[in-house]
Amino acid sequence: MAFNQELIKEFVTASHFDLAKVKAMLAGNPALLNVEYEWAPGDRESGVMAAGHMGNRAIAELFLSKGVPLNICVAAMLGRLDDVKAFLEGDGKLANARGAHGITVMFHAAMSGNIEVAQLLKSYGCNEGYKPMVEWLLDNGAQNVNAPNYEDKTPVRVAMELGHADIAGGRAAGWRQLRVCSTRIDGAAAGRYDERL
Repeated sequence: MAFNQELIKEFVTASHFDLAKVKAMLAGNPALLNVEYEWAPGDRESGVMAAGHMGNRAIAELFLSKGVPLNICVAAMLGRLDDVKAFLEGDGKLANARGAHGITVMFHAAMSGNIEVAQLLKSYGCNEGYKPMVEWLLDNGAQNVNAPNYEDKTPVRVAMELGHADIAGGRAAGWRQLRVCSTRIDGAAAGRYDERL
């Protein structure tokens, strides 16, 4: 069935953030499920791709429950380690896959909060690395940049231990400054950051 481009655009736009609208539009037009909108030449986006790069789990899961095929970017965003591994075992080049708007699979993995997914992508040769993920988080308002992990280690300390000098050295000074200047980070004392490096 052919839809006009404005209807497709409305559906894909809603798929970024509006679960109720997506459900209503699908109820009236089930064939919208797999449509794609072309934002620019070569930049095509489906509803599940939109939900994927926005980290909108509920909308992505809705699409998957209705039979939309899973792709590696959405699997990474959902933190589905086994699915990501299956994609990579089938084609290792998918470690550098890109979703809608050229957004990397590592970006999607960052939204999952599942470090094992990011590590798996790196082990298969993902060249996007951790640095772009860290910079994106900082540039997009990450507030608690010093949150300790389960071992009570800060991100800078983990980066240093894993040999990511580009992260530990490149932005560490900025992280220290953020820590000293901010009183909002977990209500912790400003000097606590440097002690935990």
